[in-house]
Amino acid sequence: MSTASASTPVPRPLSRRDYRTLSLSALGGALEFYDFIIFVFFAAVVGQLFFPPDMPEWLRQFQTFGIFAAGYLARPLGGMVLAHFGDLLGRKRMFTLSIVLMTVPTLIMGLLPTYAQIGIWAPLLLLAMRIVQGAAIGGEVPGAWVFVSEHVPARSVGFACGTLTCGLSVGILLGSVMANVINTVFTAEEVLAWAWRVPFLLGGVFGLVAVYLRRWLHETPVFVEMQAHKRLAEELPLKTVVREHRSGVIVSILLTWLLSAGIVVVILMTPTFLQKLYGFDAVTSLRANSLAIICLALGCIAAGWLCDRIGAGRVLTGGCVLLAVTSWVFYTSLATHPEALLPLYALVGLAVGVTGAVPFVMVNAFPPVVRFSGLSFSYNLSYAIFGGMTPMAVSLMVKWSPLGPAYYLLGLCAIGALVGLVLIRRGR
Repeated sequence: MSTASASTPVPRPLSRRDYRTLSLSALGGALEFYDFIIFVFFAAVVGQLFFPPDMPEWLRQFQTFGIFAAGYLARPLGGMVLAHFGDLLGRKRMFTLSIVLMTVPTLIMGLLPTYAQIGIWAPLLLLAMRIVQGAAIGGEVPGAWVFVSEHVPARSVGFACGTLTCGLSVGILLGSVMANVINTVFTAEEVLAWAWRVPFLLGGVFGLVAVYLRRWLHETPVFVEMQAHKRLAEELPLKTVVREHRSGVIVSILLTWLLSAGIVVVILMTPTFLQKLYGFDAVTSLRANSLAIICLALGCIAAGWLCDRIGAGRVLTGGCVLLAVTSWVFYTSLATHPEALLPLYALVGLAVGVTGAVPFVMVNAFPPVVRFSGLSFSYNLSYAIFGGMTPMAVSLMVKWSPLGPAYYLLGLCAIGALVGLVLIRRGR
């Protein structure tokens, strides 16, 4: 055996400790994302209870979704603050703090008095809790990707990021299932009277469980090494990111736009389109949506695994082409072939799983010393802009054509495929 080959480190497989870290991180991410998303499933009820009864319905809904959007707008600030300290004080501390900041407001939201009880203070307190939730999720998602990627072997980073993204998708599924259970078990009067509180209170309990589970996680080896060798950022990490890693920021912003479009349009908005544009009943739409989310979760793992095998560039390019084709077939076929709803929606959900490749690209776009700040800044800035813009843009496009969602997705798939081709040229 030659000296060169003898000195070459042998890539290690995932250990039991790695699998435990992935499992606990994905579970915690699922529970925290449930806390963030459950609001949207009960927006109509919240609107009735937290605003004046004589308020016009359109204004009540507008203000309710405005409070929901406030969570998105708070993401960049919360994400940057948590990321700043994550790069200076440690990944695990911020990883734990983010879930505490999500859990407490969710629990409080389930206990809040309504407008009938305390007047204008009810929506103001609801808004405050939603802002804290937004700040928490702004640090949770980027922090989770950084945390798992720095724990596993280099050849398994894609699989780790895909698995964690799968966990976030499961959080959406939990919210959908919970909404279905509450509206099935209880009457509309019971939901309005008290049952709407149950999902929020359970979310608080779930969060406390996740906080406990994260006690078993350890600081990432990458941060421990940087700390030991005193290689932590010597200036404001975000300043370094903006000055030295602009290309990484641009790529991350574009790919986050792709990720947000896939989730918002295909998973969150399409059930409404199925009912309003294609005449499906609510139960059928929800069942199909749940199947799509399951396929999305599996697709995220597959995309991450493929990134480790063939490179993120090829996964993004091929995955975006697949998403473009399947989404076009889906939205153009439902009017004439409604019986194909389940298989077509499942296929589109699986194709949205290409977003499982996005965090792999993002964690590799920044060096470890500013990785948390770079990823968090790019992700949250993009989500605040495009995550909030997408529902409005697609809604306007639907007024112009029922194929508006398909056109929007086609545009984002083109952007994602172009980014993939650039990565291929760079050997990634």
